[in-house]
Amino acid sequence: MNRKKRLPTEVVFENVSKRFGEKQATQDVSLKVPGGSFTVIIGPSGCGKSTLLGLAAGLDEPSDGYVFVGGREVAGPTPEVALLFQYYNLFPWLTACDNVAFAFRNRGMPRKEARRRAMELLANVGLGDYADKVPDELSGGMKQRVALVRSFALQPVLLLMDEPFAALDHQTRRIMQSYLLMTWQATDATVIMVTHDLDEALYLADRLVLFSGSPGTISEVIDIDVPRPRRLDEGSLAAIRKRLEAHLEKEVAYDEFTETELARVMGYTRGG
Repeated sequence: MNRKKRLPTEVVFENVSKRFGEKQATQDVSLKVPGGSFTVIIGPSGCGKSTLLGLAAGLDEPSDGYVFVGGREVAGPTPEVALLFQYYNLFPWLTACDNVAFAFRNRGMPRKEARRRAMELLANVGLGDYADKVPDELSGGMKQRVALVRSFALQPVLLLMDEPFAALDHQTRRIMQSYLLMTWQATDATVIMVTHDLDEALYLADRLVLFSGSPGTISEVIDIDVPRPRRLDEGSLAAIRKRLEAHLEKEVAYDEFTETELARVMGYTRGG
C-alpha cells in the first residue's frame, strides 16, 4: 500500500444535528476533516461522538444538516468507508488469513493472490505465525490486529474508529496504537477516531476535536504539530493534556459518572 496514490478524502459536517425521539444527540455541528489526516474526537459519554461516526458511515441520516465524504453527500453505507469498533467482527469460522483475504476477494482479487497479500499484511503486524488460526485461538490484541489489517485491506478512503482498543490491556493497547500508525501511514486514508483515552489521543492525532456534553457540540479544535513517534512527556503535548483534562473536568457531570469511569477518562483516581 503506497501513500498518496489517491487524492486524500476530506470529510465535511455542515450544521449537523441529530435527534433520537426526544433526545438531541448532536446540535449544529460543523467540522472539516482534512483529507489524509488523523482526527480524534474527545468528550464525555453521551455527547454524540459515536453518533457522528454513524452519520459519516451512512448508517443513519442527520435530522438537520449535511455530511459530505470526498465532496459527495453521504446517502448510505459504501465500501469506501470502513468501520472498526472494540468488538472485532471477524468471521469466527475463517482463519486470520482468510478473514483478511475476504477483503481482497471482495474487491475481485483472485483467491491465491488474495491469500498471498493477506499473509504479507499479517506478517507486517507480527501475525505471520498465526495466519492459520481461527479467532477463538487468538488473544484480544491479535484479533484486533487482524480486524485492523482487514479494514485497511479494503483500501478505504475513510476509516471510522469507535474506541477500537478500549477492551485491551494497557500494554496491548500501546502496541496496537503503534501498529495502527504504521499501517495508516502507508495509506492515503482519512481517519476519524473516538476515544476516552487522553494519552491515546495525544499519541495518534493530527487534530483533536473536543465535544461538549449532551447535546453534542464542538467546543474546541486543537491541531497537534508534533512529529511522530511522540513522547507523551514532551512539553507541548503535556500542555495540551492539561487543556484536555480541564475541558473534561468542566464537561463531566459527576452525578452521571461512576468513580471508575472518571478514572478511566481522566487517567487517575480521585482521592477519597
